[in-house]
Amino acid sequence: MCVHPTPCPDATSDARDLAAVVSGHPEQGWSLLCNGVVLFDDDGELLPDGRAVADHHQWRTAGLVSA
Repeated sequence: MCVHPTPCPDATSDARDLAAVVSGHPEQGWSLLCNGVVLFDDDGELLPDGRAVADHHQWRTAGLVSA
């Protein structure tokens, strides 16, 4: 699907959510990426084959909080 000079990550890649946004709908909470993945604001994903992927990111904010 991707026709950029530097191809975006494939939909099966762990880095799939780094693909370029083709159609952004922040008012609805989702974006379509050029690899066919639908990325939701809660970091959930819908893959082109219909599989849903829950948020799989590991957020590291403990170092940003000061007492």
